[in-house]
Amino acid sequence: MLEPAFEAIGPMLESGDPASSLDYLIRQFRESKDYHLAFEAKLIKKRLELGLPLTLAPNLAALPPDIQTTYQQFLVEAAQETGESFLANGDIPKAWPYLRATGDVQRVAAAIEKVETGENVEAVIEIAFMQGVHPAKGLDLVIQKYGLCRALTYFGGNGGEKDRAQCIGVLAHNIYSELLESLNNAVEEREGQKTGLTSITELIASRDWLFGEYSSYIDPSHIVSVLQYSPEVTDPETLRQFHDLCEYGKRLSANFQFPGRPPFENPFVDYDHFVQALRGIDVDEHIAHFREQVVAVESAGNWPAQILVNLLVRLDRYREALEISLEYLPGANASEIACPTAQQLCELAGDFERLAELARERGDVLTYVAAHLEAAATTRR
Repeated sequence: MLEPAFEAIGPMLESGDPASSLDYLIRQFRESKDYHLAFEAKLIKKRLELGLPLTLAPNLAALPPDIQTTYQQFLVEAAQETGESFLANGDIPKAWPYLRATGDVQRVAAAIEKVETGENVEAVIEIAFMQGVHPAKGLDLVIQKYGLCRALTYFGGNGGEKDRAQCIGVLAHNIYSELLESLNNAVEEREGQKTGLTSITELIASRDWLFGEYSSYIDPSHIVSVLQYSPEVTDPETLRQFHDLCEYGKRLSANFQFPGRPPFENPFVDYDHFVQALRGIDVDEHIAHFREQVVAVESAGNWPAQILVNLLVRLDRYREALEISLEYLPGANASEIACPTAQQLCELAGDFERLAELARERGDVLTYVAAHLEAAATTRR
């Protein structure tokens, strides 16, 4: 369109309405779907209208307040329109810089939700997962494009706080589905018919022949990698899947048993104790398992105690968690441990008398006074 455009805009520039040349270019750029140049043309037209320099973006801070406000508002509106145009054309990577500038992250996330793997998926993964626009969908695209191993690596290195639980669910669901399919295929080949089962625990029951010395239907390290996130899980279905994965792992031969860090030294067994406690199944039995770990595994330092405190907190058993903290994590600060401190546990348990005692021991007079006042208020209530 370049040569015809130069010919068309010549008379416009000589006319009494030079802005018409920019209107013409904006229309041409839109028709050719060059939305970036349309955006730039709109800004130049606005600068012409405001009497600002045309070839360089203005220094906003140096503008009079009224002109600054007008130009900034127009800038946001033009960016919004440009981003939406790119989205309508299916180009998320080009839309993102404009909509990020306007703060319209949800619109981009909604577009990412509809994406399937394709040629430009790497750029979408970068926006969705690495930049945190839609981490769960981004991780799902990593799995579709590159496989579970890459997804576990991505999450292990870049899994932030946003949508973290959903991302763990995506990993668990995909590992579960892959393993279930492999097991079903093995059973169909052996027994000559499909089982129709969708539960790994039900599928492996009474089928010891599935677990030979070298039989594995998915990389066991993938299962262990995702099981490490089980203490963070709250979704009941994901917890059920974790339990099934542990049941499968327990039956694997010694060739596929990998030692972990205490109190999860035997990952398939130990993580299942944690998961089953969170599911509300034989809770006291599973808590007892981790109490034993706190005492027995001295080489692990106080890490098993931190895990037990977190488990008890998840189960709303704050007073028990406090006793463990006082015995095995005395004087620990929040920066030193990965579980609530004794002071935080006192607050969770509503034990302000104990909180006052701790504050006095540590010379924390402000917390001492606050705890006494809170205890008095609690008594009155």
